[in-house]
Amino acid sequence: MPDGRQRPSLSLPSPIARRAIVVGAGSFGTAVAVLLARGGLRTTLQTRTSEQARRLQEDRENLVYLPGVEFPRELRVESVEDGLGRADYVFLGVPSHGLGETIRGLRKAGLGTRTAVISLAKGLTPPDGTAPTVLLRERFGEERVACVGGPSHAREMVSEGAALVAASTNEELANTIAGVFIRAGVVCERSNDPIGVELAGAAKNAAGLAAGATEAQGLNAAGAAAGHIFAEVWRYGEAQGARPESMLGLAGTGDLVATVLAPQSRNRRAGELLAAGVPAAEIPERIGQAVEALESVPLLARALRNAGLEATVTDGLAQLISGELPLDEWIGLVRTTVPPPARWRRRPAPGFWSGLWTRMRGGGVRRRDARAS
Repeated sequence: MPDGRQRPSLSLPSPIARRAIVVGAGSFGTAVAVLLARGGLRTTLQTRTSEQARRLQEDRENLVYLPGVEFPRELRVESVEDGLGRADYVFLGVPSHGLGETIRGLRKAGLGTRTAVISLAKGLTPPDGTAPTVLLRERFGEERVACVGGPSHAREMVSEGAALVAASTNEELANTIAGVFIRAGVVCERSNDPIGVELAGAAKNAAGLAAGATEAQGLNAAGAAAGHIFAEVWRYGEAQGARPESMLGLAGTGDLVATVLAPQSRNRRAGELLAAGVPAAEIPERIGQAVEALESVPLLARALRNAGLEATVTDGLAQLISGELPLDEWIGLVRTTVPPPARWRRRPAPGFWSGLWTRMRGGGVRRRDARAS
């Protein structure tokens, strides 16, 4: 059982005097703050209330969301009321359904004009299912924006390691974030495809929930549910300019495997509770934390629908969450949905290539004859 002990870190240049603030003290935000402090950033973890900050500061661990993980001596704790004015990097560790409001309040909180903003969310933002970095890019410009993805179970991150992805169109920013995590003893891939990484995270949450809702009907059905959703989201991602390696690599299939196998996976457990007849509104209280997929799947279905894409299984999962689709109909949908056919390339007619070669050669001969005359 992981015990929260610090892993040996690598010897890399330290970002001296650089300050990071992590907004949100859930399990993942807390784990990221611990790693950033280990990686050499002067890090502050911000909580929703002053009372929560006081408790964390006194306990020097997060007894509610990440018990047993001792805070590094250098990690500060304060409430969001203290603002962001001192930060070089701001990491947003709030659930995606509240991320839009948080982003809108960043300037009021004193965000610097050159401060980088990094989303930790693996979901989409309401009302239209917009990727977090798209919202950030529209407000602050893409050079200041990044996101983090990959297999990242919070407790395991700080004790056994993880395989993260730092994604930004700004190469220096992606390298800096990855370097801090690597210094803290965590593998971190660099990516210049933030949209692809975010959609991969949203797809894995949806697929994890779908697999949990279907597992009792057989592993083939659970695998089909997850596979359908990944394929549907990929077609959407491709239209947004995302690249296939983001879905295939750490941020997509790697994170999906971690989510489906983890005994504590909130998304998979939420799917199991849906299959047991528990209303979606009651599931977060049962689990004890927010469940990203319950909020993001309806947004994902809406985004795919608005893009004019066929997304039968993702749409069905959204209806299962809302209670509009009974479980047996959801299972039938998974078992009978046939993905769109491949886009076959028409083979050229026999003799096409030899005729083309002949025409090209003939044209070359005619051009030489014309020059000679």
